[in-house]
Amino acid sequence: MTTDKDKQQLLRQLPGIDRLLESAKSSARFDGVPKTVITDAARALVDGLRKSILSGGAELPEVSFADEALLERMEERVQSAMAYHLVQCVNATGVIVHTNLGRSMLADEAAEHALSAASRYSNLEYDLTKGRRGSRHSIVEKILCEISGAEAGMAVNNNAGAVLLCLDTIARGREVIVSRGELVEIGGSFRIPDVMAKSGCILKEVGATNRTHAADYENAINAETGLLLKAHTSNYSIVGFTTAVSLKDMVALGGQYQLPVMEDLGSGTFIDFSKYGLFKEPTVQESVAAGVDIVTFSGDKLLGGPQAGIIVGKRQILDRIKQNPLARALRLDKMTLAALESTMRLYRDEEEAMARIPTLRMIARRKSEIERQARRLAEMLEKIGGGKLAVRLVDLSSKAGGGSLPDLDLPSKGVSVRADGFSANRVEAHLRGHKPPVIGRIEEDRYILDLRSVQEDETSIIQDAFSSLLQKAPS
Repeated sequence: MTTDKDKQQLLRQLPGIDRLLESAKSSARFDGVPKTVITDAARALVDGLRKSILSGGAELPEVSFADEALLERMEERVQSAMAYHLVQCVNATGVIVHTNLGRSMLADEAAEHALSAASRYSNLEYDLTKGRRGSRHSIVEKILCEISGAEAGMAVNNNAGAVLLCLDTIARGREVIVSRGELVEIGGSFRIPDVMAKSGCILKEVGATNRTHAADYENAINAETGLLLKAHTSNYSIVGFTTAVSLKDMVALGGQYQLPVMEDLGSGTFIDFSKYGLFKEPTVQESVAAGVDIVTFSGDKLLGGPQAGIIVGKRQILDRIKQNPLARALRLDKMTLAALESTMRLYRDEEEAMARIPTLRMIARRKSEIERQARRLAEMLEKIGGGKLAVRLVDLSSKAGGGSLPDLDLPSKGVSVRADGFSANRVEAHLRGHKPPVIGRIEEDRYILDLRSVQEDETSIIQDAFSSLLQKAPS
């Protein structure tokens, strides 16, 4: 039992901050580390030791107050402080557009163009033809119109921002009619009604959760109506006894009463996935062709680009939206615009887009291709395991993720691992703590890696993570 006398004796042995800083000066392990970081590490170490001593009611762990031992513990804190918080991760969850893991990966072209824009001056808001100030909207507007078929287009920081900006511009202080079944909640508990309220619009719900008819919209129209809104339920589906008003009928109704019609596609896509044997999702081109005045959608979900909210539609309304002061608050930076432009250019050739844009490529991957990759990884793990890893191939079901294609299950193949002397939770924690981290999941007390979302050059990272795990195995 640790007595008060013991505690006082240990407290007297605590090193001073100045002593630790002097010792750190002569240690190569701190070369290149800012003094402020070393000082913070020294203070945190001493404070931690003091609290440990004072709170110790039972036997305290043996503490060495030798300089070398203390510097080793300081080094751990320094390394933690100097490490980046945003780091590369291996996504072995099988969720392709994984919101927590950064959503869509950029195509190589998009990443390279973003780097170029970031590392040099650019014509972000400079018209090279006229030799005077230009608009950053022009960087992506032409390519957005080319691919979508719209008259005009622009991009802001995300789709919630795009919806907010459009509603604020078109219908502030007026009623917006929307079906009850389309009052969706998107990531982070943001709901369409909340966004509408923030924009100054007045929500007018019509229909029922599962059935809404054209007459419901028409009966709700009055002198205060400012907009007809259709929100695509991209992150959930209603099945069974359902009815929804088609976009064509919504546009006809808007034309009859001279009301603008807006569609929020949510995820948004330029690709008809049904051509690839997958679930049918409405495309941006189809919405534009139906005559909708304004269409909004995300840039970093099924589009496979950077985080952005994209707005396309009729020029007359887009011109008003661009002039809204909120547009400046929600505008994109040069790196995002560069990445978005490069991503959009790939859509000029659908076959090229499917091959070059990682999100599209992973969605369309054949199970046979994934199985070959899974088999190679399994063989690698068995080889390094030396009998300590129980590895087998398993059938899995991947997801598009990111609140998109909720009904789509993608047949996949993965690797299931059990490690001698380690629980599944400990395996998961170790791989999550690896550099770079490997993120998988646990099923039936086995660690599971879904290879659909693992890049070809990342299997060696997984191998290294398991190698370091085995080094901790009890002898």
